[in-house]
Amino acid sequence: MLFINSNIASSHIEASEIKNYIGQIVKVHGVVHKIREMSGFAFVILRTKQSMFQCVYSEEFSNFKLSEMKENMGVVVSGKAVHDERSRTGAELRLYDFEIVSMSVEEPPVVINNKEMACSLETLLDYRPITLRNARERAIFKLQAGICKGVRAFLDENNFTEIHSPKIVYSGAEGGANIFSLDYFGKQAFLAQSPQFYKQITVGVFERVYEIAPVFRAEKHDTSRHINEYTSIDFEMGFIESFYDICNMETKMLAYTFEFLKNNYAEEISLLKANIPVITEIPSIKFLKAKELISKTYNREITDLEDFEPEEEKLLCKIIKKQTNCDFVFVTHYKSSKRPFYAMDSKDNHNITESFDLLFRGMEITTGGQRINDYNMQVEKMKKRGMNVEEFGDFLMAHKYGLPPHGGLGLGLERLTGKLLDFQNIRLSTMFPRDINRLTP
Repeated sequence: MLFINSNIASSHIEASEIKNYIGQIVKVHGVVHKIREMSGFAFVILRTKQSMFQCVYSEEFSNFKLSEMKENMGVVVSGKAVHDERSRTGAELRLYDFEIVSMSVEEPPVVINNKEMACSLETLLDYRPITLRNARERAIFKLQAGICKGVRAFLDENNFTEIHSPKIVYSGAEGGANIFSLDYFGKQAFLAQSPQFYKQITVGVFERVYEIAPVFRAEKHDTSRHINEYTSIDFEMGFIESFYDICNMETKMLAYTFEFLKNNYAEEISLLKANIPVITEIPSIKFLKAKELISKTYNREITDLEDFEPEEEKLLCKIIKKQTNCDFVFVTHYKSSKRPFYAMDSKDNHNITESFDLLFRGMEITTGGQRINDYNMQVEKMKKRGMNVEEFGDFLMAHKYGLPPHGGLGLGLERLTGKLLDFQNIRLSTMFPRDINRLTP
């Protein structure tokens, strides 16, 4: 019987650690990203899991022919670590020898070792398993992973419990036609539009909960703003006094996350030229007042009193930026007819809700608000909307036996990432997009 000793360290060191081994012979593993032949020597750029790392080949000290090493080859290289102030890691490796651990059997269909991918969006996505290896493309999703790490760190520090809700459900949280149905062993089931029901149920257990997970919307949009599967950052919190408690928590979460990115992802921020904002507070404006402000400022006729047109989101953010120098704005008190059945109506006006959207640089990235926690109030609103209350028995069970005043939000990870990077298409900030035309790779 073989036992694995977890105390045995790997003989390979990280590229970022080489500066600690100046003058020593070390081994580093990675992929040969690019070979740049110079006069009498060559630079070999290794792609490691953390960053690109520069090695130097020379016939003076290398014990192999440069022609033996190929781009896209997986290798373990050995050599002497030397100090180099010009290197981002503060060191480079003089190559003595290398071992091949994987080979490319043919030339890649696209060039991935330039600074940027010089191809169309379709080509970029069609060859995603390859194009993600480009340094800039890879940095996008390293930064996106950093957003999730920052959010988790903040919510964990603020006593939220991470949950994992099912994505195959009996009924849709948002209702409507934009829901994917599937055959579940002879029964009709759906892909979850959001974890809303489960967040509310578990608020009665943990008081504060969050989830970072995929959600599915069967919207037949073919725009630069929409995809049919995206990652939602959701949280829900109990014993709130108003939905402004949710807004305040999101403000703090975003401020914390952006500082986390600056402190831990400086290399990716620099490579991507990401414009990371500084947040102290975020202004808010009621929906109808926002509509009137846009109409007055830009001499536009108001045609939709329930929601914003995409152009109106951009115009409102321009106004707020000019007035406050803030890239964000909370828009509050949307009409009840626009919001889901679980949204709390305002006490003074049952036609509007205690809800909000957060706009960032011209696009809505968050929807949230206070939920109905009273059983009778929730049942009454469902009946007014012609809903079959019996279909929501499990959801209403939490209300029947007592739920604290609560609310929460859902934030689109891909939209947030895209706006930080000034992308014009959400697919650029989605690792493997799913839309009405794309189901692969």
